Amino acid sequence: MREAAGRAMIEMPFAAPLDYVPGVAAPGEPHPEALWFVFREARLLVGDGTMRLPPAPAALGLAASRHQFLGSLAGREIYACEVAAEAEPPAGFRWSDLRSLFSRLDDTLFALAGRALQIVDWDRTHRFCGRCGTPTALRVVERSRECPACGLVVYPRIAPAVMALVKREPDEILLARSQRFPAGMYSALAGFVEPGETLEQCLAREVEEEVGVRVANPRYFASQPWPFPHSLMIAFVADWASGEIRVDPLEIETAQWFKIHGLPQLPQPISIARRLIDAVVGNMQAAAGR
Repeated sequence: MREAAGRAMIEMPFAAPLDYVPGVAAPGEPHPEALWFVFREARLLVGDGTMRLPPAPAALGLAASRHQFLGSLAGREIYACEVAAEAEPPAGFRWSDLRSLFSRLDDTLFALAGRALQIVDWDRTHRFCGRCGTPTALRVVERSRECPACGLVVYPRIAPAVMALVKREPDEILLARSQRFPAGMYSALAGFVEPGETLEQCLAREVEEEVGVRVANPRYFASQPWPFPHSLMIAFVADWASGEIRVDPLEIETAQWFKIHGLPQLPQPISIARRLIDAVVGNMQAAAGR
């Protein structure tokens, strides 16, 4: 079975839109028709019931503590900014968690909102040099901040995480649940890549550490930016090689083999985990029907 071979690139929520052109240095003062992604911490300002984006924050009486130029969408400038944590929403608008806007906010705007959230978070958390404590300054030649005292340059952080869906022929997949999951929900295994290891090594290590199972034949499925707060999810399918389930209670609440016709509650379609599970289960069902 070749889940990932010979197929077109899979579209994922939060992936950059085709007509988006990244940018770092603003062409001048923000254009009156610019797109603005206004955040209060991790919540986005959207029209109450209309899902429209706001105009420039100053036009609504909001004071932005900082803003970043993100580029353009079909020639229209894009900016991201942050306001005070106690800022009230202007009339006709509300603060919304980004996950709750999936399938409600336009797909293109939703993808750009994920990028904007990551840039705002990075800009906020790197205002001071991690080496000497001096306030950093934005650079205009690339997306980075530089310390004027010691020269340290910091870039937006991206934390790669490998996701692994383990399958056991003819009709089982291995799913687990964390204590953080909603009641009854299971998903594929996942973990962050450590320094000095490949994605495939991370996959094998995480699966064995979390559930005591060894895997073989990892196949790439797809990747997804995940702005909560700055991950890149890289999903694989792998075959069970040996071992019985033995969970690490610090990482996993429970794990088990599920028949593909009797699956538990799964993650929402916003996540690559759900896309991965659906694709693998669909392929296994098709194979079983042949």
